[in-house]
Amino acid sequence: MKKLIVTIVVIAVIVGLILGLRNINPNRLGADSYYIQITDSGDTIEDKISTGEVMIRYEYTLPAFDKKGNKKELTFTSGHELRKDAYINLFWKENKGVTSYQEVQKEDIPEKALNELKR
Repeated sequence: MKKLIVTIVVIAVIVGLILGLRNINPNRLGADSYYIQITDSGDTIEDKISTGEVMIRYEYTLPAFDKKGNKKELTFTSGHELRKDAYINLFWKENKGVTSYQEVQKEDIPEKALNELKR
Protein backbone atom coordinates (compact mmCIF):
# COMPACT_ATOMS: atom_id res chain seq x y z
CA MET A 1 0.00 0.00 0.00
CA LYS A 2 2.87 2.39 0.80
CA LYS A 3 4.42 1.75 -2.60
CA LEU A 4 1.14 2.61 -4.31
CA ILE A 5 0.84 5.91 -2.41
CA VAL A 6 4.49 6.82 -3.11
CA THR A 7 4.01 5.99 -6.80
CA ILE A 8 0.87 8.13 -7.03
CA VAL A 9 2.62 11.05 -5.28
CA VAL A 10 5.66 10.79 -7.59
CA ILE A 11 3.44 10.70 -10.68
CA ALA A 12 1.43 13.68 -9.41
CA VAL A 13 4.63 15.67 -8.81
CA ILE A 14 5.99 14.82 -12.27
CA VAL A 15 2.70 15.78 -13.97
CA GLY A 16 2.60 19.02 -11.96
CA LEU A 17 6.16 19.91 -13.02
CA ILE A 18 5.43 19.18 -16.65
CA LEU A 19 2.29 21.32 -16.62
CA GLY A 20 4.09 24.09 -14.72
CA LEU A 21 7.03 24.15 -17.14
CA ARG A 22 4.67 24.50 -20.11
CA ASN A 23 3.60 27.89 -18.75
CA ILE A 24 7.12 29.22 -18.17
CA ASN A 25 8.69 31.26 -20.96
CA PRO A 26 12.50 30.86 -20.71
CA ASN A 27 12.94 34.13 -22.64
CA ARG A 28 11.45 35.94 -19.65
CA LEU A 29 13.48 34.23 -16.92
CA GLY A 30 16.10 36.57 -15.49
CA ALA A 31 15.00 39.41 -17.79
CA ASP A 32 14.42 43.02 -16.76
CA SER A 33 10.97 44.49 -17.44
CA TYR A 34 10.58 47.71 -19.40
CA TYR A 35 7.34 49.35 -20.42
CA ILE A 36 6.43 51.16 -23.64
CA GLN A 37 3.37 52.52 -25.36
CA ILE A 38 2.97 51.93 -29.08
CA THR A 39 2.66 55.37 -30.68
CA ASP A 40 3.31 54.67 -34.37
CA SER A 41 3.32 51.84 -36.86
CA GLY A 42 6.43 49.72 -36.86
CA ASP A 43 8.93 49.78 -39.71
CA THR A 44 8.16 46.96 -42.13
CA ILE A 45 10.98 44.45 -42.66
CA GLU A 46 10.66 41.86 -45.42
CA ASP A 47 12.78 38.72 -45.25
CA LYS A 48 12.92 36.19 -48.07
CA ILE A 49 13.34 32.64 -46.76
CA SER A 50 14.89 29.70 -48.63
CA THR A 51 11.54 28.61 -50.10
CA GLY A 52 11.15 32.03 -51.71
CA GLU A 53 8.34 33.02 -49.36
CA VAL A 54 8.46 36.56 -48.00
CA MET A 55 8.12 36.93 -44.23
CA ILE A 56 7.05 40.32 -42.90
CA ARG A 57 8.10 41.62 -39.47
CA TYR A 58 7.56 44.97 -37.82
CA GLU A 59 10.41 46.73 -36.03
CA TYR A 60 9.84 49.21 -33.22
CA THR A 61 12.39 51.51 -31.56
CA LEU A 62 10.89 53.36 -28.62
CA PRO A 63 11.85 54.84 -25.26
CA ALA A 64 11.13 52.27 -22.56
CA PHE A 65 10.99 52.71 -18.80
CA ASP A 66 11.69 50.29 -15.96
CA LYS A 67 9.72 50.20 -12.70
CA LYS A 68 11.92 52.98 -11.26
CA GLY A 69 11.28 55.25 -14.26
CA ASN A 70 14.76 54.81 -15.77
CA LYS A 71 14.79 55.28 -19.54
CA LYS A 72 16.35 53.00 -22.15
CA GLU A 73 15.88 53.15 -25.92
CA LEU A 74 14.91 49.63 -27.02
CA THR A 75 14.43 48.01 -30.41
CA PHE A 76 12.42 44.84 -30.99
CA THR A 77 10.47 43.11 -33.74
CA SER A 78 7.03 41.57 -33.92
CA GLY A 79 5.50 39.13 -36.37
CA HIS A 80 2.43 41.36 -36.58
CA GLU A 81 1.75 45.06 -36.32
CA LEU A 82 1.02 46.04 -32.73
CA ARG A 83 -2.11 47.94 -31.77
CA LYS A 84 -1.62 51.70 -31.59
CA ASP A 85 -1.73 53.07 -28.01
CA ALA A 86 -1.23 49.57 -26.57
CA TYR A 87 0.96 49.25 -23.46
CA ILE A 88 3.68 46.63 -23.81
CA ASN A 89 5.89 44.96 -21.21
CA LEU A 90 9.26 44.23 -22.83
CA PHE A 91 11.57 41.59 -21.35
CA TRP A 92 15.20 42.63 -21.84
CA LYS A 93 18.49 40.78 -21.17
CA GLU A 94 21.94 42.38 -21.16
CA ASN A 95 23.53 40.30 -23.93
CA LYS A 96 20.40 39.49 -25.92
CA GLY A 97 18.29 42.64 -25.99
CA VAL A 98 14.51 42.25 -26.01
CA THR A 99 13.74 38.54 -25.69
CA SER A 100 9.96 38.65 -25.31
CA TYR A 101 7.03 41.01 -24.91
CA GLN A 102 3.39 41.04 -23.91
CA GLU A 103 0.57 43.56 -23.99
CA VAL A 104 -0.45 44.75 -20.52
CA GLN A 105 -3.18 46.95 -19.11
CA LYS A 106 -2.37 50.51 -18.05
CA GLU A 107 -3.09 49.64 -14.40
CA ASP A 108 -0.46 46.86 -14.50
CA ILE A 109 2.37 49.33 -15.19
CA PRO A 110 4.42 50.51 -12.18
CA GLU A 111 3.60 54.12 -11.27
CA LYS A 112 7.02 55.63 -12.03
CA ALA A 113 7.18 53.98 -15.46
CA LEU A 114 3.62 55.09 -16.25
CA ASN A 115 4.41 58.68 -15.26
CA GLU A 116 7.35 58.69 -17.70
CA LEU A 117 5.21 57.20 -20.49
CA LYS A 118 2.67 60.00 -20.09
CA ARG A 119 5.30 62.71 -20.71
